[in-house]
Amino acid sequence: MSLKPRIPALLALADGTVAQGFSVGSLGTTGGELCFNTSMTGYQEIFTDPSYYGQLMMMTYPHIGNYGTSSRDDEAAKVMVAGIIVRDFSHDYSNPMADSGLDAYLKRNGIVGITGLDTRKLVRHIRSSGVMNAVISTEILDHEELIQKARDWVSMDGLELATKVTRSEAQTLSNGDGFRVAVLDYGVKQNILNNFTQRGCSIRVFPAKTAFSEIKAWNPDGYFFSNGPGDPNPMDYAIETVQEAKASGKPLFGICLGHQIMALSEGIEVGKMFVGHRGANHPVKNLSTGLVEITTQNHGFSVKPEAVDPSVAEISHINLNDDTVEGLHFKRFNGFSVQYHPEASPGPHDSSYLFDQFIQRIAASKS
Repeated sequence: MSLKPRIPALLALADGTVAQGFSVGSLGTTGGELCFNTSMTGYQEIFTDPSYYGQLMMMTYPHIGNYGTSSRDDEAAKVMVAGIIVRDFSHDYSNPMADSGLDAYLKRNGIVGITGLDTRKLVRHIRSSGVMNAVISTEILDHEELIQKARDWVSMDGLELATKVTRSEAQTLSNGDGFRVAVLDYGVKQNILNNFTQRGCSIRVFPAKTAFSEIKAWNPDGYFFSNGPGDPNPMDYAIETVQEAKASGKPLFGICLGHQIMALSEGIEVGKMFVGHRGANHPVKNLSTGLVEITTQNHGFSVKPEAVDPSVAEISHINLNDDTVEGLHFKRFNGFSVQYHPEASPGPHDSSYLFDQFIQRIAASKS
């Protein structure tokens, strides 16, 4: 095993908690909302998920980097997290399919990270105290100065972030002569797009703030509203797009942030969670079938269950850990949505049937 220089680094939380470790990736200072993910694999997909834009990602699984990185595993064109926190960082890897090691990958993307911390202890602290801002630094090693920097870091609460990660122009992807699906890109993952093209759909991906007249001009058979980062409540432009898409009478499908936006369009409240759901092992019960799906999740906001009017929407899925709303079937228009990520990258594929159900709705609407 090759020996790497151990450069000191600090992690400081806004509540005064400080942990000392060693640098991985780029040198420097970075901060954001401190989140954690319980997935055992898929760290590259997690780091490149646009829904994590601007957040510090702490991995609960201790060994990170052990299978390197590969360009085929990127969910976006660049790393989206602001920094990473891991217990035991692997500088060496033994994966013949990898393009490079994780350390080199982080350096290429300018990502600051820290290793050598008791991440599970920190996760228990976050679970009991709630999410908060934090800062990682290889430059500022004074505890009080770094704590103050964490407290001064701009909060992501109330921020509209989809426009930070959306594409700059519309893009058409086609894998056949199947149904035409308009995708609203609020931070869409590559594997969500793959699920549509693998089913023979022609898709056109539109930037977040595209005028509905332009989307409609493409003559889609259905509308998909993607995952993405930030608070859905300030996204008036997205809610307006959903309203116009509903008026078309064509099927609508939303995932994660798209689910929240569709709920808001029907007057259903969405609020910030104490900790949030991030991992590839969340049990969700499908209330229609009674079956339990193990799901991939990444969200800090959720639909308030008491705000769901049964005449407006039916709760279709619930989280078995905390009974939060995981899916809605809308009654006043042809649409449904889920809070979790059925493309499951990384994660199990229990929920991939939802893409088939969307296509079945399109087929029924055209018959």
